[in-house]
Amino acid sequence: MNPDLDTLVCALYVRIDDLLAANPQWAPERPAVGIAPRLSDAELVTLAVLQALLGLGSEARFIRYASTHLKPWFPYVPQRSGYNKRLRRAGEMMRHVIAALARECPTWHDDVWLADSTPVECGRSRSTASRSDRAGWAAYGYCASHSRWFWGLRLHLITTPSGLPVAYALAPANTDERDTCLDMIAAAGIARSGQTLIADKGYRSARFEHELDAAGIALIRPATKGEPPRPGRRFLEPFRQIIESVNQTLKAQLGLERHHARTRSGVAARVLQRILALTAAIWHNQTTQQPGPARSLTAYDH
Repeated sequence: MNPDLDTLVCALYVRIDDLLAANPQWAPERPAVGIAPRLSDAELVTLAVLQALLGLGSEARFIRYASTHLKPWFPYVPQRSGYNKRLRRAGEMMRHVIAALARECPTWHDDVWLADSTPVECGRSRSTASRSDRAGWAAYGYCASHSRWFWGLRLHLITTPSGLPVAYALAPANTDERDTCLDMIAAAGIARSGQTLIADKGYRSARFEHELDAAGIALIRPATKGEPPRPGRRFLEPFRQIIESVNQTLKAQLGLERHHARTRSGVAARVLQRILALTAAIWHNQTTQQPGPARSLTAYDH
């Protein structure tokens, strides 16, 4: 591994190990009597972050890479099937680790949020849409940025201007993003008076804006055709570029569109894996005061 990635992995493993030791309830349930896993939960989560940062979407390829290059850091590397099963059961644990790392970042308390959603395609054939394990959860939706229909889910994100995810959700592709945004804010318990939420035209709704106002959150979005100019127009372009950059990081560098998952638990785990990798990189960049944008993964993706 390169020196920057080595430093991140060491710091991340120590922090995750401390978090899991202090919160054993985060770990997946295991039989009271059984064989203790040779790969600890902290090592599993750290490996998951490494896989995403290295852009190795194939678990078989990553296990081969880890067995060859990562033995000094991980003396035991499981087989692909064991790693896959452990990772699918670790979704709740990764959610807790993401939240803990995010709250340790200085920008967690930023008074500006950015909201957007991006497609997570799950298949293209009619048989997949009707017979897949994801049928009934995934749905057909339209991606305006690519002018195409797709079958799958949407990853909804609320981030700070540093790119730090403060709330996220996977929802069917045809779910109203305004309702999902309100649900994310309520579920994460992050609503606070004085916040500003910056979004695109798709979030236009009198009810949506009223509910945000009731929570003390001001909405800045582009005015639609026929609307009078709205406040905050000068903030829109630079901040919209940031959230687009975050989505591009998830898709291009962290392989969000190459998740290869075939089950619901697999999709959820692999999307959480990407969000955790992004959060871990921002956490490390901010807590160690690395130069450049906190959301930059350039130092770690090779």
